[in-house]
Amino acid sequence: MADEGFTTCLWFDGQAEEAAHYYVSVFEKSAIGRISRSTEAGPGPAGSVVVVDFTANGHRFIALNGGPQFTFNEAISFQIHCADQAEVDHYWARLTEDGGEPGPCGWIKDKYGVSWQVVPDGLAEMISDPDAEKAARATRAMLAMGKLDIAALKRAHAGG
Repeated sequence: MADEGFTTCLWFDGQAEEAAHYYVSVFEKSAIGRISRSTEAGPGPAGSVVVVDFTANGHRFIALNGGPQFTFNEAISFQIHCADQAEVDHYWARLTEDGGEPGPCGWIKDKYGVSWQVVPDGLAEMISDPDAEKAARATRAMLAMGKLDIAALKRAHAGG
């Protein structure tokens, strides 16, 4: 039987191995798996990395050195669910380092152009609260933030 679940394939232009090692360093429950290299038959120079299997935060990925034809954009992103502000701060700092770009509402584009959403636990409940005023206050607060501030979101939700 084949492996269950999904494996996400990330397309790089020569940085697949570097990126895999980077993501493994950022997330717990992460490891590098098989590294596949070109043979004399190709697709690249013999010995060059084609595919790196890795796990980041328990999720299976393949980093593929596919070339410059395709690049990442915000149409696809990965949500990182954070238990507390320390986790939000950790992922925000790590994913914006070395050329990553902070964005609005908890979004980040890392140095490879991959988009991430750094989401604190409880945010979805606040912005979808049945009390429309509470939800609106939390949503307005979130929309005004880059990195999400859990305490400020809770204050806004509560009306403070």
